[in-house]
Amino acid sequence: MKTSDASRAARVTDCANRILEASGIWRNPYLQTLEDGTMSLESFRRSQEQFFFAVTFFPRPMAALVARIPSPKSRLDILHNLVEEHGEFDEEQFHHTTFQRFLRSIGSQPEKLEEAPLAPGLRAFNSVVTCACVLDELEVGVGCMGIIEHAFARISALIGQGVVQRQWVRQEELVHYALHAQIDERHAEEFFAVIEPSWDNPQRRYFIEQGLQLGAYAFDRLYRDLYAVGNGQ
Repeated sequence: MKTSDASRAARVTDCANRILEASGIWRNPYLQTLEDGTMSLESFRRSQEQFFFAVTFFPRPMAALVARIPSPKSRLDILHNLVEEHGEFDEEQFHHTTFQRFLRSIGSQPEKLEEAPLAPGLRAFNSVVTCACVLDELEVGVGCMGIIEHAFARISALIGQGVVQRQWVRQEELVHYALHAQIDERHAEEFFAVIEPSWDNPQRRYFIEQGLQLGAYAFDRLYRDLYAVGNGQ
């Protein structure tokens, strides 16, 4: 995240970076095998078909979280994030839709996913973010969603680079991941800015750190589960 952007939430962002590094997410087998070339296209395709269930679900807990933010000004940034998830009201640009286009570009048939079973790891991830956003302390939900967005910007860039280098997708046809590599740092900063003012309160800082740690854990666990799905486990 650029320094000018981080100024709205510098302390939360710094904490998020430390937690992500400690979590081991950048060294998990999914990203490593994609980067070193040992992941097959078939394994990648199977894993991404399951990841679709996280993509299409993610706006729902976000919508619930928006309703819990007491400040209209703070709520507005997250609301815009939610609108972007829905393609600025253009159905062709829904993230649900752009990810289906990505799946087609790697040889999948996303229209058949409605009949596909949801892997337990995907249900677990969706359940964790829902619980954090709906039932937990506000700082836990905001921190959890924010660090997932923060991590996904870098992961999107890694995946985009990987599929182009492997010639699975042409650069000019790369959709969804190219977009998220660009916008998710801003999305994360908008989440972090909501809870930055609470950093000086030790009790609320505890919940911020809990949310960041939960999001980092859940997202790392998701990619480890996707690695297992891709390998037929």
